Amino acid sequence: MSDSPQQPDVDSKALDGPHPEERPEPTGKRNAQGIRIDPEAEAEPEPEVATLSVLVLHEPGVLAQISSLFSRRQFNIESLTVGPTENPDRARITLVIEETRPGIEQAKKQLAKLVPVASVRELERDATLRELALIKVSSDHPDKVQSMAEMYGGQAVDAGAETITVEITGQRPQIENAVEAFERFGVREVTRTGTAALARGTTETAAHDHPANAPMNDD
Repeated sequence: MSDSPQQPDVDSKALDGPHPEERPEPTGKRNAQGIRIDPEAEAEPEPEVATLSVLVLHEPGVLAQISSLFSRRQFNIESLTVGPTENPDRARITLVIEETRPGIEQAKKQLAKLVPVASVRELERDATLRELALIKVSSDHPDKVQSMAEMYGGQAVDAGAETITVEITGQRPQIENAVEAFERFGVREVTRTGTAALARGTTETAAHDHPANAPMNDD
């Protein structure tokens, strides 16, 4: 008789389970540590629209620097406007971009690194946003064109024998709806300014200038 220890009986019920072919396939990829990642956690963030107010030195070449930056980084610009401010040494650039949240944060960081940029601020969704559009249509139905312009809070600014040009001011969705509505009269040409924006109330649209970009005192 063998002196080897007797193996304990194994309860077959403890090994019950689905057949290997019936087991669900694991989903998601593994990270560098070999841990499987939840597919929802690794999903790409959705793009969103952000309005950036950029205060810059009022000097030649600034817009070219910003355009070059956005081209290199491949940021998606929806609109860009630039103009003077209450300070003759400063200009304001308003950018509307459509990016993921990490992309928006990266755009703000890259803008702030440019020497001519005094400050960068992302405006809240309740900021005052306006865009102007000039829409030139055929003048076959002048009364209806005028009525349509008034419906969108606009007015006719030029009228001739063949065309009428109307001016519409509002937020981007209103402008887009107006352009679509005027197509029934035969749109000849459209030009749009892009978005101009200011923060609401007493909130400053642009933060205080970076010390490195503050105007030099000649005294």
